[in-house]
Amino acid sequence: MKVCEVGELNTRAARAKARGLLLLIAAGEDPRPKKKVEILAAAKAAEKAEDEAARAAPLGVPTVREAWSRFRVSHLERKQRSPATIRGYTDHMERLFADWLDRPLSELGDEPRLLADRHDLISANNGPAIANGAMRTFRAVYNHARKTCRALPPENPAAAVDWNPEKRKDTAMGVTDLPGWFEQLARITNPIRREFHLMTLLSGSRPEVLKNVRVTDLDLKHRIMHLSKPKGGEIKAFDVPLSRAMMESIFRLRRIAPIIYPESGRVWLFPSDAPCGHMTEHKEDRAVLSHWGNDLRQTYRTLAQAAEVSEVDMHLLMNHALPGVNSGYITRSKLMRDHLRAQQERLSAFFIGAAVKRGRPSSDELSRWLNSTSRTLLDDLMAEDPDAVRLKAGPRAAIRKLEVQAARLAVHALPSVLIDAPSRRSRTSTTRP
Repeated sequence: MKVCEVGELNTRAARAKARGLLLLIAAGEDPRPKKKVEILAAAKAAEKAEDEAARAAPLGVPTVREAWSRFRVSHLERKQRSPATIRGYTDHMERLFADWLDRPLSELGDEPRLLADRHDLISANNGPAIANGAMRTFRAVYNHARKTCRALPPENPAAAVDWNPEKRKDTAMGVTDLPGWFEQLARITNPIRREFHLMTLLSGSRPEVLKNVRVTDLDLKHRIMHLSKPKGGEIKAFDVPLSRAMMESIFRLRRIAPIIYPESGRVWLFPSDAPCGHMTEHKEDRAVLSHWGNDLRQTYRTLAQAAEVSEVDMHLLMNHALPGVNSGYITRSKLMRDHLRAQQERLSAFFIGAAVKRGRPSSDELSRWLNSTSRTLLDDLMAEDPDAVRLKAGPRAAIRKLEVQAARLAVHALPSVLIDAPSRRSRTSTTRP
């Protein structure tokens, strides 16, 4: 072993230090630095623990890691569950149960108290809802492993958990709340985020699903928007009928998005500068916008009751499973282009009408925003490509061009001096005879 660095000690001092080290070795002590000793000891202890765990596990019983890996591949990925679902399961198993991954699953099955104690610990550190979700994930993994390993105890250890009480969120708006909410929404400077919140309300869609809508998912001729990645995965993909108010929102998006985001704006309905190309975060300050996200989905369902839309129609519009055997005979696609679109139109008119009811004063921002879509252009939009319609508008959009550029500067935080003035085109004067 090294005694010292070159030049650190003279020959006599180095020999004296070497004799001292030899005396320690002769006395049975390890003269090496304690850090190296502790590392070697920890490595030997870990190796010994792995050997003991391997000897303790019954033949054929998987570890928690092996059971989770099999569950993920065969139950989540093979059945094409949504990425958000897979992320949630992965977070539970690989973060909240990280120290259990190499333990035999039978050990936890024989000692359900371990799971009950872990539920209490997660409840204290992470919250009651996350603790319940983690236990449901573990329960599903254990039940899946039990199908192929009868050596596991038949009773799921999650049965020992005292579940935390959970309450469904009650954050929907009423009819009287809509005017104030629309006024707040009209003052949001980012036009893409503004249209995103409006489309969430008008469609009743889950925010994470709406963010993934591509331009190619829009069938504007038949007024349909395809949601390819809903909750439950691609197998649950469905179409949403588009009302006139939703078409106007899409036209505003297709007019402004390619200008603000030249690349991603031609691919995604709600583009951004995120690496994925589309919106990833939809949360707003509650002082700026009081309701967003799933609040708007709850509002959609709540006000549909006030608009007297039937229960079955709401299940079809929100892609919920139809209750009862009789409803299973309904073919959703055959109702899409007439009946369901009429119901969607009814809901959109109810929402917009409640916000801008005749006789109620509206702010300049709200009036300019909702009235910015020409009826003639909207009719063209339903028959042609929206980018072609935008280019065909030509000089008629000179003032609107300023608003689009102003929005672009606000989104990218650019100086206002970059706004181009509308071009002054010479008009041929006509001489009266």
